[in-house]
Amino acid sequence: MKNIAIIGASGYTGAQITALIQAEAGLSVQGLYVSENSLDQGKPLAELYPVYQQVKHSLQPLTAAAKAAIVNEADAVVLATEHVISLELAAYFYQQGLAVFDLSGAYRFSDAAQYPKWYGFEHNQPEVLAQAVYGLAEWNADAVAKTRMIAVPGCYPTASLTALKPLKPFLTDAYPVINAVSGVTGAGRKAQLHTSFCEVSLTPYGVLGHRHQPEIATQLGQEVIFTPHLGNFKRGILATITVQLKSGTTTEQISAAYGVYDNSDIVKVMHNRFPKVDDVVLTPNCILGWKYDEQSGYLVVSSAIDNLMKGAASQALQCIKIHYQLA
Repeated sequence: MKNIAIIGASGYTGAQITALIQAEAGLSVQGLYVSENSLDQGKPLAELYPVYQQVKHSLQPLTAAAKAAIVNEADAVVLATEHVISLELAAYFYQQGLAVFDLSGAYRFSDAAQYPKWYGFEHNQPEVLAQAVYGLAEWNADAVAKTRMIAVPGCYPTASLTALKPLKPFLTDAYPVINAVSGVTGAGRKAQLHTSFCEVSLTPYGVLGHRHQPEIATQLGQEVIFTPHLGNFKRGILATITVQLKSGTTTEQISAAYGVYDNSDIVKVMHNRFPKVDDVVLTPNCILGWKYDEQSGYLVVSSAIDNLMKGAASQALQCIKIHYQLA
């Protein structure tokens, strides 16, 4: 039995992965933690989220004593914390010998020079960063199994890369164009005017400057145009991607390339059919639908995931299971 501490457990993602870990054979929750100044400390998680009545743990402040207890009692930590918080906590627990599954962006780039530009801080943990593996579960499983520092991908990059990576041998120099819509939970639990119910309407944001663009480009090995949108629904992401393929590429070749997912329990691929958000909400699944025009050489692929599940918590669980070789 592997004991997992969840830090940042009061947020949407932290609560979600708590429920997933508690339900997983071979895993147990060591404790749930929030910041020392959190108004939620001392509350049962089920008080904040009645849907998680099966979780009996209460939220504890992350004091020095709590950190010591985690080191003594836990095998791993899940960090559902802000980037600059994860930066320090991940390094601390990694150096204490624990496995770290970080849901922030603090370790997603191997190049430390990217962090000031995209995240607004200097990366001061080069030794830990050098050990970090990008936890795109279907593509980096061998590396995830071998390291104790796993950077769980962002939600938009997960949807986009799952769709695009099989196509990499056929891509031209033209930038894939990714238009993706996320539910409001992607903005987190903190109250903000632009995510309040009466303010939310379908709109693009972060145009030509969103931090997930370089994350996608780095992992794909090719620049992309990425435009995120905020949708007026709670959960889910739908990314629709237009790509130009090399002259002579056939439909059969594309079908064979997507065959990489034939044995996956998580990723389902459909030809000439397209998913909708409701197909994946509250599941760990990714559904891809694609259509190719051989005459023009353009392919359109749509990728649907739940941003709190495959886009965060359930992919972290996949990485945990891969790392500990749990069935």
